[in-house]
Amino acid sequence: MNLLITGGTGFVMSVVARQWLEQHPDRRAVILDRAGLDETAQAWFAPVRERLTVVQGDVRDPSGWAATLDRHEISAVVHGATVTPISRGSAQEAARAPPESLIPAAIMDVNLMGTVQLLEWARQSASVKRFIYISSGSVYRHQGPDWAPEPLPEDGYVAPLTLYGISKFASEMVVNRYADLFGLSAASVRLSSIYGPMDRATESRNFRHVPNRVAQMALDGEVVRPNSLKPVGDYLHSVDAAQAILALTEASRLRYRHYNVASGVTTSIGDIINWAKQRIPDLRFEVTDEAGANVIQDPALATGMWGAYDISRLERDTGWRPREGRDAFHDYMDWLVASRS
Repeated sequence: MNLLITGGTGFVMSVVARQWLEQHPDRRAVILDRAGLDETAQAWFAPVRERLTVVQGDVRDPSGWAATLDRHEISAVVHGATVTPISRGSAQEAARAPPESLIPAAIMDVNLMGTVQLLEWARQSASVKRFIYISSGSVYRHQGPDWAPEPLPEDGYVAPLTLYGISKFASEMVVNRYADLFGLSAASVRLSSIYGPMDRATESRNFRHVPNRVAQMALDGEVVRPNSLKPVGDYLHSVDAAQAILALTEASRLRYRHYNVASGVTTSIGDIINWAKQRIPDLRFEVTDEAGANVIQDPALATGMWGAYDISRLERDTGWRPREGRDAFHDYMDWLVASRS
């Protein structure tokens, strides 16, 4: 069983690729990505590099990769290639124009039509049996569920506002229709806020969630200046996310078309700072106004896509469970220390 991972030189998908190869020493992985392996990715994949093939190509242009992929007898696809135009977290970033306003057509072209092109290839492949589309919590609306404080379910509450969220939801619907038309076993996973190893700036994504920012500041000896300790998020370590995605990739049966991949609970900025202080006791923080803050979130955004996601579907169909939040965060800090040495 060979696995194709699109966008596999980036953040979460690079973790998916390595987890796959570590879990299955007798199998191979193929990455399709517009970018090659940068220095960080080369180091990340070094232990499993001999079983990894990297195909450089634009997902929108199958003439550059279809014939090559045909030779690898791909049995499952994890499609994560995307443009992620998100910017928030500091006063400087908040003052700029929304990143989606700079490349609106590219967002829709890569995220939607790139998915169509890959589905066209997959439906004609005799070997592909499973297609997992990597979607996002950005498809959800800002409020809900109506029966607080219940976690956000996959059914309902879908109302994307950004081009990124719109492109993701449109792609989910296209994946569903291809599955119906061509008998493809397929599902979409909606990721919450992911942090962890391999989270770095790339051409397609330049955004860091709060756990990443706080961990980096703590290790750099920088004072953490949040605008409030109350804002929350459903934060999941990238290794946990990768294991969930692979569990769905290999599940004997998918009973649903959409699965949340998340921790299932909310964690506040104050919680994350306290966890960081357990590793770096000298960490300093100061709550300040937005003009002087280096970590900015709106305390009012605590439900809908900003709150906890229901992960019961994923648990029932795969048996997967996330690690406890503090343990996962400390694991990430330990990885950062090791990667800096």
